[in-house]
Amino acid sequence: MKTSRVRRSWQQPALIVVAGLVSALGASQPHAGGLILYEVGTADVGLASAGYNARAQDASTVLTNPAGMTRLEGNQFLLGIQALYGDLKFSIDARTSPELGRDNGGNPVGWFPGGGVFFSYSVSPELKLGLAITGNFGLSEKYNSNWVGRYYVQEGTLLGVSLLPSIAYKVTDKLSLGASLNIMYGILKNQVAINNVLPGLPDGQLKLDDNVWGLGVNLGLLYELSPGTRFGLTYNSQVSLDFKAQPQFSGLGPGLFTVLANRGLLTANIDLGLKVPQGVMGSVFHQLDDRWALLGSVGWQQWSKFGKAEVNISDTTNPISLTTNLNYKDTWHVAAGAQYRISDPWLLNFGIAYDSAFQDSSNVSPALPANAAWRFGVGAQNVVSKTFNWGISGEYAYGGNLDVNKQSTLPVALGGRGNLVGSFNNTGIFFIAANFNWKF
Repeated sequence: MKTSRVRRSWQQPALIVVAGLVSALGASQPHAGGLILYEVGTADVGLASAGYNARAQDASTVLTNPAGMTRLEGNQFLLGIQALYGDLKFSIDARTSPELGRDNGGNPVGWFPGGGVFFSYSVSPELKLGLAITGNFGLSEKYNSNWVGRYYVQEGTLLGVSLLPSIAYKVTDKLSLGASLNIMYGILKNQVAINNVLPGLPDGQLKLDDNVWGLGVNLGLLYELSPGTRFGLTYNSQVSLDFKAQPQFSGLGPGLFTVLANRGLLTANIDLGLKVPQGVMGSVFHQLDDRWALLGSVGWQQWSKFGKAEVNISDTTNPISLTTNLNYKDTWHVAAGAQYRISDPWLLNFGIAYDSAFQDSSNVSPALPANAAWRFGVGAQNVVSKTFNWGISGEYAYGGNLDVNKQSTLPVALGGRGNLVGSFNNTGIFFIAANFNWKF
Protein backbone atom coordinates (compact mmCIF):
# COMPACT_ATOMS: atom_id res chain seq x y z
CA MET A 1 0.00 0.00 0.00
CA LYS A 2 2.74 2.45 0.91
CA THR A 3 4.71 1.66 -2.24
CA SER A 4 1.65 2.24 -4.43
CA ARG A 5 0.85 5.50 -2.68
CA VAL A 6 4.41 6.79 -3.09
CA ARG A 7 4.44 5.85 -6.80
CA ARG A 8 1.21 7.76 -7.40
CA SER A 9 2.55 10.78 -5.50
CA TRP A 10 5.52 10.94 -7.88
CA GLN A 11 3.44 10.36 -11.01
CA GLN A 12 1.10 13.24 -10.15
CA PRO A 13 3.85 15.86 -9.95
CA ALA A 14 5.28 14.49 -13.19
CA LEU A 15 2.02 15.32 -14.92
CA ILE A 16 1.96 18.71 -13.21
CA VAL A 17 5.48 19.41 -14.53
CA VAL A 18 4.21 18.83 -18.07
CA ALA A 19 1.17 21.01 -17.45
CA GLY A 20 3.52 23.60 -15.98
CA LEU A 21 5.30 23.77 -19.31
CA VAL A 22 2.08 24.98 -20.87
CA SER A 23 1.55 27.62 -18.22
CA ALA A 24 5.15 28.81 -18.25
CA LEU A 25 5.07 29.42 -21.98
CA GLY A 26 2.64 32.25 -21.42
CA ALA A 27 5.24 34.28 -19.55
CA SER A 28 5.82 37.92 -20.55
CA GLN A 29 2.49 38.07 -22.31
CA PRO A 30 0.14 40.73 -23.65
CA HIS A 31 0.24 44.33 -22.56
CA ALA A 32 -2.72 46.61 -23.16
CA GLY A 33 -4.61 44.64 -25.76
CA GLY A 34 -1.78 42.38 -26.84
CA LEU A 35 1.96 41.91 -27.08
CA ILE A 36 2.17 44.24 -30.09
CA LEU A 37 3.12 47.68 -28.81
CA TYR A 38 2.54 50.98 -30.60
CA GLU A 39 5.48 52.52 -28.71
CA VAL A 40 8.91 52.24 -30.38
CA GLY A 41 10.47 55.59 -29.47
CA THR A 42 8.75 57.68 -32.17
CA ALA A 43 6.39 60.67 -32.02
CA ASP A 44 3.48 58.20 -31.90
CA VAL A 45 4.20 57.77 -28.17
CA GLY A 46 3.06 61.35 -27.54
CA LEU A 47 -0.03 60.80 -29.68
CA ALA A 48 -1.01 57.55 -27.93
CA SER A 49 -0.98 56.06 -31.47
CA ALA A 50 -3.67 58.42 -32.83
CA GLY A 51 -3.33 58.72 -36.59
CA TYR A 52 -0.88 55.81 -36.55
CA ASN A 53 -1.33 54.86 -40.23
CA ALA A 54 -2.07 58.32 -41.66
CA ARG A 55 0.43 60.68 -39.99
CA ALA A 56 3.37 59.84 -42.32
CA GLN A 57 5.46 62.80 -41.15
CA ASP A 58 8.79 61.00 -40.74
CA ALA A 59 10.61 57.77 -41.56
CA SER A 60 8.77 55.80 -38.86
CA THR A 61 6.02 55.39 -41.46
CA VAL A 62 8.12 52.47 -42.78
CA LEU A 63 6.67 50.59 -39.79
CA THR A 64 3.26 52.20 -39.34
CA ASN A 65 2.28 52.40 -43.04
CA PRO A 66 4.91 51.86 -45.76
CA ALA A 67 2.70 53.68 -48.29
CA GLY A 68 3.33 56.87 -46.32
CA MET A 69 6.93 57.01 -47.57
CA THR A 70 5.65 58.71 -50.74
CA ARG A 71 4.94 61.83 -48.64
CA LEU A 72 8.56 62.15 -47.45
CA GLU A 73 10.96 64.51 -49.18
CA GLY A 74 14.32 63.10 -50.24
CA ASN A 75 16.02 60.55 -47.99
CA GLN A 76 15.16 60.44 -44.29
CA PHE A 77 16.56 58.64 -41.25
CA LEU A 78 14.97 58.41 -37.79
CA LEU A 79 16.42 57.06 -34.55
CA GLY A 80 13.91 56.34 -31.77
CA ILE A 81 14.87 55.40 -28.22
CA GLN A 82 12.63 54.74 -25.25
CA ALA A 83 12.32 53.15 -21.84
CA LEU A 84 9.21 51.78 -20.17
CA TYR A 85 8.60 51.22 -16.49
CA GLY A 86 5.91 48.78 -15.41
CA ASP A 87 4.17 49.21 -12.06
CA LEU A 88 2.73 45.72 -11.44
CA LYS A 89 2.70 44.45 -7.88
CA PHE A 90 0.70 41.47 -6.69
CA SER A 91 -1.53 41.63 -3.60
CA ILE A 92 -2.00 38.22 -1.95
CA ASP A 93 -5.52 37.17 -0.97
CA ALA A 94 -6.20 35.06 2.13
CA ARG A 95 -7.50 32.28 -0.12
CA THR A 96 -3.99 31.66 -1.50
CA SER A 97 -2.58 28.33 -0.27
CA PRO A 98 -0.57 29.15 2.89
CA GLU A 99 2.13 26.60 1.95
CA LEU A 100 3.16 28.95 -0.87
CA GLY A 101 4.40 31.57 1.61
CA ARG A 102 3.85 35.34 1.61
CA ASP A 103 6.26 36.67 -1.01
CA ASN A 104 4.27 38.86 -3.43
CA GLY A 105 6.89 38.62 -6.18
CA GLY A 106 8.02 42.25 -6.17
CA ASN A 107 7.62 44.28 -9.37
CA PRO A 108 7.98 41.78 -12.25
CA VAL A 109 8.44 44.29 -15.08
CA GLY A 110 10.37 47.34 -13.87
CA TRP A 111 12.50 49.10 -16.49
CA PHE A 112 12.68 47.79 -20.06
CA PRO A 113 14.33 49.42 -23.13
CA GLY A 114 12.93 49.82 -26.63
CA GLY A 115 13.18 51.82 -29.83
CA GLY A 116 14.12 51.42 -33.47
CA VAL A 117 15.83 52.82 -36.56
CA PHE A 118 13.93 53.79 -39.72
CA PHE A 119 15.21 54.78 -43.16
CA SER A 120 13.38 55.97 -46.29
CA TYR A 121 15.20 56.28 -49.63
CA SER A 122 13.79 58.22 -52.58
CA VAL A 123 14.34 56.51 -55.93
CA SER A 124 12.01 59.06 -57.53
CA PRO A 125 9.13 61.24 -56.32
CA GLU A 126 6.80 58.29 -56.97
CA LEU A 127 8.98 55.36 -55.85
CA LYS A 128 10.40 54.94 -52.33
CA LEU A 129 12.38 52.19 -50.64
CA GLY A 130 12.59 51.77 -46.88
CA LEU A 131 14.14 49.75 -44.09
CA ALA A 132 13.33 49.54 -40.39
CA ILE A 133 14.76 47.57 -37.49
CA THR A 134 12.60 47.61 -34.38
CA GLY A 135 10.99 45.47 -31.73
CA ASN A 136 7.29 46.15 -31.15
CA PHE A 137 6.30 42.62 -30.09
CA GLY A 138 6.76 41.28 -26.60
CA LEU A 139 7.64 42.03 -23.02
CA SER A 140 9.83 40.61 -20.28
CA GLU A 141 9.11 39.94 -16.61
CA LYS A 142 10.89 38.58 -13.56
CA TYR A 143 9.26 37.73 -10.23
CA ASN A 144 11.08 36.97 -7.00
CA SER A 145 12.20 33.33 -7.28
CA ASN A 146 10.26 32.23 -4.16
CA TRP A 147 7.05 34.17 -4.71
CA VAL A 148 3.62 32.61 -4.14
CA GLY A 149 3.06 32.07 -7.86
CA ARG A 150 6.43 30.46 -8.57
CA TYR A 151 4.82 27.20 -9.79
CA TYR A 152 3.04 29.23 -12.49
CA VAL A 153 5.90 31.50 -13.56
CA GLN A 154 9.17 32.92 -12.22
CA GLU A 155 10.71 34.59 -15.25
CA GLY A 156 9.60 35.04 -18.83
CA THR A 157 10.79 36.75 -21.98
CA LEU A 158 9.00 36.61 -25.32
CA LEU A 159 10.27 39.17 -27.81
CA GLY A 160 10.21 39.72 -31.55
CA VAL A 161 12.69 41.98 -33.34
CA SER A 162 11.65 42.86 -36.89
CA LEU A 163 13.64 43.70 -39.99
CA LEU A 164 11.31 45.48 -42.43
CA PRO A 165 12.51 46.00 -46.02
CA SER A 166 9.79 48.11 -47.63
CA ILE A 167 8.62 49.67 -50.89
CA ALA A 168 6.03 52.34 -51.73
CA TYR A 169 4.67 53.69 -54.98
CA LYS A 170 2.48 56.70 -55.68
CA VAL A 171 -0.13 55.35 -58.10
CA THR A 172 -1.96 58.66 -58.56
CA ASP A 173 -1.76 62.13 -57.01
CA LYS A 174 -4.07 60.87 -54.28
CA LEU A 175 -3.36 57.14 -53.89
CA SER A 176 -0.16 55.47 -52.65
CA LEU A 177 0.45 51.77 -51.99
CA GLY A 178 3.16 50.15 -49.91
CA ALA A 179 4.39 46.79 -48.68
CA SER A 180 6.95 45.39 -46.23
CA LEU A 181 8.41 42.01 -45.45
CA ASN A 182 8.30 41.42 -41.71
CA ILE A 183 11.37 39.30 -41.01
CA MET A 184 11.02 38.63 -37.29
CA TYR A 185 13.60 37.16 -34.93
CA GLY A 186 11.80 35.59 -31.97
CA ILE A 187 13.36 35.18 -28.53
CA LEU A 188 11.83 32.85 -25.92
CA LYS A 189 13.11 32.38 -22.38
CA ASN A 190 11.08 31.00 -19.50
CA GLN A 191 11.66 29.75 -15.99
CA VAL A 192 9.20 28.09 -13.60
CA ALA A 193 9.64 26.37 -10.23
CA ILE A 194 8.91 22.65 -9.84
CA ASN A 195 7.32 21.31 -6.68
CA ASN A 196 9.58 18.52 -5.39
CA VAL A 197 6.94 17.44 -2.85
CA LEU A 198 9.30 15.90 -0.27
CA PRO A 199 9.55 17.88 3.00
CA GLY A 200 12.74 19.89 3.33
CA LEU A 201 13.63 19.56 -0.34
CA PRO A 202 13.84 22.91 -2.17
CA ASP A 203 12.05 23.51 -5.46
CA GLY A 204 13.45 22.29 -8.71
CA GLN A 205 13.43 24.45 -11.82
CA LEU A 206 12.49 24.18 -15.45
CA LYS A 207 13.93 26.52 -18.08
CA LEU A 208 13.16 26.91 -21.77
CA ASP A 209 15.34 28.88 -24.17
CA ASP A 210 15.01 29.18 -27.95
CA ASN A 211 15.42 31.64 -30.82
CA VAL A 212 13.66 31.34 -34.19
CA TRP A 213 12.87 33.30 -37.35
CA GLY A 214 9.38 34.07 -38.65
CA LEU A 215 8.10 35.80 -41.78
CA GLY A 216 5.08 37.99 -42.46
CA VAL A 217 3.86 40.76 -44.76
CA ASN A 218 2.64 44.28 -44.01
CA LEU A 219 0.49 46.04 -46.62
CA GLY A 220 -0.42 49.72 -46.62
CA LEU A 221 -2.62 52.21 -48.45
CA LEU A 222 -2.60 55.98 -48.14
CA TYR A 223 -5.29 58.14 -49.77
CA GLU A 224 -4.93 61.94 -49.73
CA LEU A 225 -8.37 63.42 -50.15
CA SER A 226 -6.85 66.92 -50.09
CA PRO A 227 -3.48 68.44 -49.12
CA GLY A 228 -4.64 68.55 -45.49
CA THR A 229 -6.70 65.37 -45.21
CA ARG A 230 -5.52 61.80 -45.65
CA PHE A 231 -6.59 58.29 -44.73
CA GLY A 232 -4.36 55.33 -44.02
CA LEU A 233 -5.22 51.63 -44.00
CA THR A 234 -2.86 48.77 -43.14
CA TYR A 235 -2.97 44.99 -42.92
CA ASN A 236 -0.31 43.09 -40.96
CA SER A 237 -0.24 39.36 -41.61
CA GLN A 238 0.24 36.65 -39.02
CA VAL A 239 3.83 35.67 -38.19
CA SER A 240 4.47 32.12 -36.97
CA LEU A 241 7.24 31.66 -34.42
CA ASP A 242 7.84 27.90 -34.23
CA PHE A 243 9.82 27.65 -31.02
CA LYS A 244 11.36 24.27 -30.22
CA ALA A 245 13.30 23.75 -27.04
CA GLN A 246 14.59 20.93 -24.89
CA PRO A 247 13.53 21.52 -21.29
CA GLN A 248 16.37 22.22 -18.88
CA PHE A 249 15.58 20.70 -15.49
CA SER A 250 17.63 21.35 -12.36
CA GLY A 251 17.34 20.63 -8.66
CA LEU A 252 14.92 17.72 -9.07
CA GLY A 253 14.40 15.26 -6.24
CA PRO A 254 15.59 11.70 -6.96
CA GLY A 255 12.10 10.25 -7.22
CA LEU A 256 10.81 12.95 -9.58
CA PHE A 257 14.00 12.75 -11.64
CA THR A 258 13.46 9.01 -12.14
CA VAL A 259 9.82 9.42 -13.17
CA LEU A 260 10.65 12.17 -15.67
CA ALA A 261 13.53 10.10 -17.07
CA ASN A 262 11.30 7.03 -17.46
CA ARG A 263 8.70 9.11 -19.31
CA GLY A 264 11.35 10.58 -21.61
CA LEU A 265 10.69 14.15 -20.48
CA LEU A 266 14.26 14.99 -19.48
CA THR A 267 15.47 14.79 -23.09
CA ALA A 268 12.19 15.50 -24.91
CA ASN A 269 11.69 18.37 -27.30
CA ILE A 270 8.89 20.87 -26.78
CA ASP A 271 7.42 22.19 -30.01
CA LEU A 272 5.54 25.43 -29.44
CA GLY A 273 3.91 27.24 -32.33
CA LEU A 274 3.17 30.83 -31.24
CA LYS A 275 1.50 33.18 -33.69
CA VAL A 276 1.95 36.92 -33.78
CA PRO A 277 -1.63 37.82 -34.74
CA GLN A 278 -2.80 39.46 -37.92
CA GLY A 279 -4.32 42.91 -37.61
CA VAL A 280 -6.06 45.70 -39.50
CA MET A 281 -5.98 49.40 -38.70
CA GLY A 282 -7.43 52.51 -40.29
CA SER A 283 -6.38 56.07 -39.45
CA VAL A 284 -7.18 59.64 -40.43
CA PHE A 285 -5.23 62.92 -40.38
CA HIS A 286 -7.00 66.25 -40.90
CA GLN A 287 -5.32 69.66 -40.84
CA LEU A 288 -7.91 72.09 -39.47
CA ASP A 289 -5.88 75.26 -39.92
CA ASP A 290 -2.30 76.53 -39.69
CA ARG A 291 -2.05 75.48 -36.04
CA TRP A 292 -4.39 72.56 -35.38
CA ALA A 293 -4.57 69.02 -36.80
CA LEU A 294 -6.83 66.16 -35.66
CA LEU A 295 -5.85 62.48 -35.76
CA GLY A 296 -7.69 59.22 -35.09
CA SER A 297 -7.32 55.44 -35.41
CA VAL A 298 -9.40 52.27 -35.18
CA GLY A 299 -7.79 48.82 -35.17
CA TRP A 300 -8.38 45.09 -34.67
CA GLN A 301 -5.96 42.25 -33.74
CA GLN A 302 -6.72 38.51 -33.83
CA TRP A 303 -5.38 37.42 -30.43
CA SER A 304 -7.79 34.47 -30.34
CA LYS A 305 -5.35 32.66 -32.66
CA PHE A 306 -2.38 33.31 -30.40
CA GLY A 307 -4.17 31.63 -27.49
CA LYS A 308 -4.41 28.25 -29.22
CA ALA A 309 -0.88 27.09 -28.47
CA GLU A 310 -0.07 23.44 -29.00
CA VAL A 311 2.73 21.90 -26.93
CA ASN A 312 4.16 18.62 -28.15
CA ILE A 313 6.64 16.58 -26.11
CA SER A 314 8.11 14.02 -28.46
CA ASP A 315 9.70 10.72 -27.44
CA THR A 316 9.79 7.64 -29.61
CA THR A 317 9.18 5.22 -26.74
CA ASN A 318 6.63 7.22 -24.79
CA PRO A 319 5.21 10.13 -26.82
CA ILE A 320 3.12 12.71 -24.96
CA SER A 321 1.04 15.48 -26.53
CA LEU A 322 -0.82 18.27 -24.75
CA THR A 323 -2.90 21.08 -26.17
CA THR A 324 -3.93 24.14 -24.24
CA ASN A 325 -6.39 26.86 -25.19
CA LEU A 326 -5.63 30.08 -23.35
CA ASN A 327 -9.00 31.51 -24.44
CA TYR A 328 -7.75 34.88 -25.59
CA LYS A 329 -10.17 37.22 -27.30
CA ASP A 330 -9.64 39.41 -30.34
CA THR A 331 -8.93 43.00 -29.37
CA TRP A 332 -10.10 46.41 -30.58
CA HIS A 333 -8.16 49.66 -30.45
CA VAL A 334 -9.42 53.24 -30.76
CA ALA A 335 -7.38 56.42 -30.48
CA ALA A 336 -7.91 60.17 -30.89
CA GLY A 337 -5.38 62.96 -30.73
CA ALA A 338 -4.30 66.36 -31.96
CA GLN A 339 -1.26 68.37 -32.98
CA TYR A 340 -0.87 72.05 -32.12
CA ARG A 341 1.83 74.24 -33.62
CA ILE A 342 2.98 76.74 -31.01
CA SER A 343 5.47 78.38 -33.34
CA ASP A 344 7.45 77.57 -36.46
CA PRO A 345 9.94 75.27 -34.67
CA TRP A 346 7.62 73.74 -32.04
CA LEU A 347 4.78 71.24 -32.52
CA LEU A 348 2.83 69.72 -29.60
CA ASN A 349 1.36 66.20 -29.77
CA PHE A 350 -1.23 64.70 -27.45
CA GLY A 351 -3.63 61.77 -27.58
CA ILE A 352 -5.74 59.20 -25.79
CA ALA A 353 -6.40 55.55 -26.71
CA TYR A 354 -8.23 52.48 -25.46
CA ASP A 355 -7.44 48.79 -26.02
CA SER A 356 -10.06 46.15 -25.23
CA ALA A 357 -9.51 43.11 -23.01
CA PHE A 358 -8.00 39.92 -24.39
CA GLN A 359 -8.66 37.65 -21.40
CA ASP A 360 -11.18 37.11 -18.61
CA SER A 361 -10.90 40.18 -16.40
CA SER A 362 -11.87 38.20 -13.27
CA ASN A 363 -9.10 35.62 -13.66
CA VAL A 364 -5.98 36.83 -15.45
CA SER A 365 -2.86 34.71 -15.56
CA PRO A 366 0.05 35.73 -13.32
CA ALA A 367 2.17 35.20 -16.44
CA LEU A 368 -0.06 37.69 -18.30
CA PRO A 369 -0.55 40.60 -15.88
CA ALA A 370 -2.38 42.91 -18.29
CA ASN A 371 -5.72 43.32 -19.99
CA ALA A 372 -7.81 46.27 -21.20
CA ALA A 373 -5.99 49.60 -20.90
CA TRP A 374 -6.24 53.34 -21.43
CA ARG A 375 -3.31 55.27 -22.92
CA PHE A 376 -2.57 58.97 -22.36
CA GLY A 377 0.26 60.57 -24.34
CA VAL A 378 1.90 63.97 -24.73
CA GLY A 379 4.97 65.09 -26.65
CA ALA A 380 6.72 67.84 -28.59
CA GLN A 381 8.74 68.09 -31.80
CA ASN A 382 11.32 70.78 -32.51
CA VAL A 383 12.61 71.71 -35.97
CA VAL A 384 16.26 72.75 -35.64
CA SER A 385 16.98 73.13 -39.34
CA LYS A 386 15.78 71.96 -42.76
CA THR A 387 17.79 68.78 -42.28
CA PHE A 388 17.31 67.97 -38.58
CA ASN A 389 14.52 67.86 -35.99
CA TRP A 390 14.04 66.06 -32.70
CA GLY A 391 11.26 65.25 -30.25
CA ILE A 392 10.45 63.89 -26.83
CA SER A 393 7.31 62.08 -25.69
CA GLY A 394 5.72 60.50 -22.65
CA GLU A 395 2.82 58.11 -22.23
CA TYR A 396 0.97 56.37 -19.41
CA ALA A 397 -0.97 53.16 -19.99
CA TYR A 398 -3.41 52.45 -17.15
CA GLY A 399 -4.57 48.84 -16.76
CA GLY A 400 -6.67 49.11 -13.58
CA ASN A 401 -7.07 46.15 -11.22
CA LEU A 402 -6.37 42.62 -12.49
CA ASP A 403 -7.82 39.74 -10.48
CA VAL A 404 -6.09 36.35 -10.26
CA ASN A 405 -7.92 33.20 -9.15
CA LYS A 406 -5.94 30.09 -10.10
CA GLN A 407 -7.18 26.88 -8.48
CA SER A 408 -4.91 23.82 -8.34
CA THR A 409 -6.28 20.31 -8.89
CA LEU A 410 -3.93 19.04 -6.18
CA PRO A 411 -2.74 20.63 -2.94
CA VAL A 412 0.86 21.74 -2.62
CA ALA A 413 1.65 18.82 -0.28
CA LEU A 414 0.80 16.33 -3.06
CA GLY A 415 2.70 18.11 -5.81
CA GLY A 416 0.13 20.69 -6.88
CA ARG A 417 0.88 24.29 -7.72
CA GLY A 418 -1.49 25.52 -5.03
CA ASN A 419 -4.34 28.02 -5.14
CA LEU A 420 -3.14 31.44 -6.21
CA VAL A 421 -5.68 34.18 -5.42
CA GLY A 422 -5.11 37.91 -5.37
CA SER A 423 -4.87 40.94 -7.63
CA PHE A 424 -2.55 43.36 -9.36
CA ASN A 425 -3.92 46.72 -8.23
CA ASN A 426 -3.81 50.00 -10.17
CA THR A 427 -1.48 48.61 -12.80
CA GLY A 428 0.27 50.96 -15.15
CA ILE A 429 3.16 51.33 -17.56
CA PHE A 430 5.09 54.57 -18.13
CA PHE A 431 6.85 55.27 -21.44
CA ILE A 432 9.41 57.97 -22.12
CA ALA A 433 10.82 58.36 -25.62
CA ALA A 434 13.06 60.56 -27.75
CA ASN A 435 13.40 60.67 -31.53
CA PHE A 436 16.00 62.24 -33.82
CA ASN A 437 15.29 62.86 -37.51
CA TRP A 438 17.70 63.65 -40.36
CA LYS A 439 16.86 64.61 -43.95
CA PHE A 440 19.46 64.43 -46.70
